[in-house]
Amino acid sequence: MTDEAKMLDIIIDGNPVQVEENLTVMDALKTSGIQTPIICYHEATTPEGLCRLCVVEVEGWRTLAPACVTKVNAGMRIATNSTRVNRSRKTILEMLNASVDLSEAPEIQEYIQQYSVDSQRFPSAHPRKTDPIDDNPFYIRDYAKCLLCWRCVQACGDDLQFTYALSVGGRGHESKISTFFEAPMPETTCVFCGNCVAVCPTNALVGKTEYLLDQGHDFDMVRQIKRASRKPKEVNK
Repeated sequence: MTDEAKMLDIIIDGNPVQVEENLTVMDALKTSGIQTPIICYHEATTPEGLCRLCVVEVEGWRTLAPACVTKVNAGMRIATNSTRVNRSRKTILEMLNASVDLSEAPEIQEYIQQYSVDSQRFPSAHPRKTDPIDDNPFYIRDYAKCLLCWRCVQACGDDLQFTYALSVGGRGHESKISTFFEAPMPETTCVFCGNCVAVCPTNALVGKTEYLLDQGHDFDMVRQIKRASRKPKEVNK
């Protein structure tokens, strides 16, 4: 907090608190020791309010507010644990759980337990089913685990690397993270910095060494496989 900062009086879960103006609701909650569940938000990327898991209820507002992008206002009365908030978070998790492989997303699994998610809530849902894409020596793309949080796109773009190798394509249930014209990663602008892998919350993007070890290979075999993938292809003369 700076000396020049203006302080605002708000109410969080019935408790009066003072917070610095221009903070987001999420930051204001953190100053009170309250952590909201988050998926799309990451400290290294720009908040977009996509997943809506961090929603809170603001008195007088018609809709729930995404805490990561909503600015605090003087006199705000915020509820972080109301029936409406918890029902919304639970439903979002149930929809994600029905359509995406979250088996390698430990933080989200904790949310699933916390909100008593019903794994059978949407029995007619169509899970994403795609084969892992192994087109480079550095990481694997397994979009069956992708929940479209956009973190990788942001990290590849304006927030970190400025290479723009990844983007969002398709519509509706067919929406997916992809490269332009679905080109193999070595044929894109990717510089294999690893930022996209670092921010992925579900292991949809995973380092190749980790992936191969999980497949049961030892370190010697991993080295052989990665070396083989780096050899230039023979050109027919």
